[in-house]
Amino acid sequence: MASLALKNVTGGQDTRMDDFLTPANSVRSKVKRTGPNLVQELGTPDDALDVLRHEPDYHSLISTLRYLALGQSRNAADFDIRKPSPLGAQLIHVLVTEIVPNYWTLLKEDTDGKKTSGFHNLLACFRSAGGINAIFNRLRAHIQDARMRDSRGGERRDVPMNIGTLLDLLRHVLEGENRVFEIWGSATAGLDNPSQTKPLIQELLSIFGSGKIISLAAEAEGLLDSSSKQTLGVFWLADAVKYTAWLSDNVVKAQVMDDTPEQSKFFSGLFGKALHLGHSEIAIRKMLSGLLLIRRARSQHLDSLLDNLPQTEQRKVLFSTMKMLSTDYLDRLGNCDSAESQALISAVAGAVNSFVSASKVRRDHLVEWLVGSSGAGLGEGIGIRRAALAVVSQEKESTIAALERSISQFGDQLYIKHSPMLQQEAHAQVLLLAAGYVHKRWPLKLSILLKSSPWMNAISNRLGAPHLRARFLGMVVGEALSGLVDKDDKRLNFKMEETEQDEGKWYKELVRISDQVGTVEPLLKPQTDAPVPKKRRPAAPVKPSSQPRQQAFIIEELSDEELSDDDVVPYGKPDEDDEDSDEDATLVRRDKPKAPVYIRDLIRYLRDTENYDHQKLALITAPTLIRRKANFGKEVAEHAEELAGLLIGLQDKYEIENFDNLKLQGMIAIVIAQPQLMGPWFSKTFFDGDYSVSQRASVLVVLGLSARELAGFEVSEYAAAASFPSKTLPERVERLFTSEQPSAERLPSSSLKALPPNALDNMARSITSGLLAPLAATAADAATGPDVLKLSTFTSQLAESNPKVKIKTRAKPQIRTIKNTTAQLLSASFFSPLTARFQAAIHSSASRTRGIIFQPYLLALYIKTLALLLHAAGPSTLALPQMAAELWGLLLNTGVRAQAIGDLSVTQSLLFAFLALLDVNEDRMRDVCQDLGREVVETQEWVAGVFGGLRGGDGGDEEQVKMLAAGVLVRLNEGIEKYRLTLVGDLIG
Repeated sequence: MASLALKNVTGGQDTRMDDFLTPANSVRSKVKRTGPNLVQELGTPDDALDVLRHEPDYHSLISTLRYLALGQSRNAADFDIRKPSPLGAQLIHVLVTEIVPNYWTLLKEDTDGKKTSGFHNLLACFRSAGGINAIFNRLRAHIQDARMRDSRGGERRDVPMNIGTLLDLLRHVLEGENRVFEIWGSATAGLDNPSQTKPLIQELLSIFGSGKIISLAAEAEGLLDSSSKQTLGVFWLADAVKYTAWLSDNVVKAQVMDDTPEQSKFFSGLFGKALHLGHSEIAIRKMLSGLLLIRRARSQHLDSLLDNLPQTEQRKVLFSTMKMLSTDYLDRLGNCDSAESQALISAVAGAVNSFVSASKVRRDHLVEWLVGSSGAGLGEGIGIRRAALAVVSQEKESTIAALERSISQFGDQLYIKHSPMLQQEAHAQVLLLAAGYVHKRWPLKLSILLKSSPWMNAISNRLGAPHLRARFLGMVVGEALSGLVDKDDKRLNFKMEETEQDEGKWYKELVRISDQVGTVEPLLKPQTDAPVPKKRRPAAPVKPSSQPRQQAFIIEELSDEELSDDDVVPYGKPDEDDEDSDEDATLVRRDKPKAPVYIRDLIRYLRDTENYDHQKLALITAPTLIRRKANFGKEVAEHAEELAGLLIGLQDKYEIENFDNLKLQGMIAIVIAQPQLMGPWFSKTFFDGDYSVSQRASVLVVLGLSARELAGFEVSEYAAAASFPSKTLPERVERLFTSEQPSAERLPSSSLKALPPNALDNMARSITSGLLAPLAATAADAATGPDVLKLSTFTSQLAESNPKVKIKTRAKPQIRTIKNTTAQLLSASFFSPLTARFQAAIHSSASRTRGIIFQPYLLALYIKTLALLLHAAGPSTLALPQMAAELWGLLLNTGVRAQAIGDLSVTQSLLFAFLALLDVNEDRMRDVCQDLGREVVETQEWVAGVFGGLRGGDGGDEEQVKMLAAGVLVRLNEGIEKYRLTLVGDLIG
């Protein structure tokens, strides 16, 4: 009736307008009713669609949303808005285009925390593939509209608002660890036919696993202004790390529930998609913590997840799992000599066993991990290899296969010549451990293997290797295995000093180790998350005094004889204090923090990122404090890794003066204090850490500068400033032996020279100038005619690049020699970890790792760092042949040289590395031509091609690179001409 329609519009009382108005006709409306009884009066979903289309009031909207969310329908009992249907698509379209823009804010404010509120009912309507796709389509339309208006110079304020609303809607629709399982369950309810579920699986995999949510959310977020972002909060959907963590949590949550084959296949596929979102380590860590490293974990949950993955994905997950278990639990154990080591190794072995026990494919992958090119945990401690062998040793075939492949690989000549030494050491440990298990359980098999030709060839090839470290490994492995099967008079004994020292004895004892597969209980976190009370420093003991405390001053009168002018010391004029001179006394700070004097205080200051004073004091104090504490106690050794991690990730939040230099000097101080520990740690961090390009570059700078300081080339001023006062004479006494200038030990930090951002580049440029200067002088003696003009240009550019270099000198610059122990330290703790991890990264299947190391700026800096390390170690390094072979092979890598095409910085770094190689190996060029003949010839061809492809003549970077290429060619030609017969013989062979 007309009166009824008027009542519905006004929402007031019935005024009985029939007495005043005579209707022309009567229209009966069955949907425009309001109030709590509207749900019962909605006849069909078409009625709900009609209500939503005609601008419903708030009460009508709430009732309609409740009707749709509950799926109540009198005439269509099988209707569900979450199921694909034409009517459901129309309803969702109206909701996303009309209802959400107008009612979103009001619905959010009226939730009251109830799951049955209109807000939650609205979210329930969108939790389906169709609902999420509708949000996607609407977002794309608004993004396109915003782009078009930006290009035309127009502006609509409602477009960013609508984008923010849709992003907020999508966030609330997906939020929760059980959301994907809920969407899957509602979509597949009542579907028993696999032909019906297969398209659904593909659609949901495309929605959640293709990365479209991340890219679309990131694009939409970029169109919002800062105020909109602050109002709506952080959109985790646009963060690949947070999205991967959310998706992995949903997969884990679904796995612990009762599943069907179709459900298991879907969530396994979703986990496989999560591995390819760029942060596979996040997904794998979530899988481990949710399915393996928990109490009362069921192996079938993990097995059902992994069995549906392709074999390549299972291999990737296994290898990453081994790395995480090693990093989290075993690396800190070192050589695993402590009592704690046995229990943790058994626990990790239990975790690995749960991972591979139900699948022969994964067990074979574990054997491949032990003997393959990955290096059996390259750069990791021996603990993870012991855990893996404990699992493999449970089956005879796998153990013998691991030993046979290890022996064959151990004696391969190409492997000995070209593999990084860290990888050879890891494989030698695997060989010894596997031989120990075979000897304990199948001794006859070991005796047969040690009489076979592969074993004989392995020892022979090892003893004939040109590298000292390769020969050492051959001797310790030969003595250890011979000691298991041969009698006393027939045991192999090389009677070398190296094999009888601590390291040799440790290697030979590996055959005696027998680890057991235990439970994962020691790896689990405590159930209570209560904070551990911090240990407070005990207060200094108060010494009891026998004298009563004086409560007043004692005034004593002195005679003139007792009082002399020398005894009266006048007070000096106080220094000006800017804070005290402030007119407003309330602005004077009396609570300024003091500089930290303990490493734990330094860590506390670095963690306090919200306090400017703490951050500044920590940065200023860190270089001196760390160096001062290096050899006094174990503070630095126990907290070195934590300190380094804090410094690497530290951000210049307060724009502190000289921030980058202070940060670098702090990290350098840590490396100088603990080089054997922190050299490999920084190398690992560069490749494995989740850091930016600039942070990774700082790691390389720290390694290069620290190595130079250890070698005695550039000693930091902080080294003198960090000396204890007990190590110096009093100032008055010191003046008797030194000049009147202040002692270097007491130089204030403000007088120290700051490191430039391109410190390594400057060092490389200085070394290059020093190495090319003799070539220029030699050329000056032989040049006549037009060549003199060319040479003058060359020498002037050389002088401009480094004014300290005197071109007139014809003597070759002296090569600084350092102690063998220091050279060995630089080789083992700095150079080898960097080259070995680079080789492993090249062969890695992770595209993210390869993308990082082949970033042009990082690659150029990485190559320069290796060249500087080699130059710092010098020609007296015992491991120089191995270092030269590793660096030469790395420089000639196809992928590395491909990056040099069109990039002068990479080309320049390669040429500088070749120049450093030739200079350090100048006195052993005969051995180089004999052992690396093919590399020498290939280098000559490549450098000649680079030289011919550069124009030069413009005085710019290209000319500098061409000059460097000319220097490398001259050095190469000298060696090739002198040892041509050696090269020809090598190439013929």
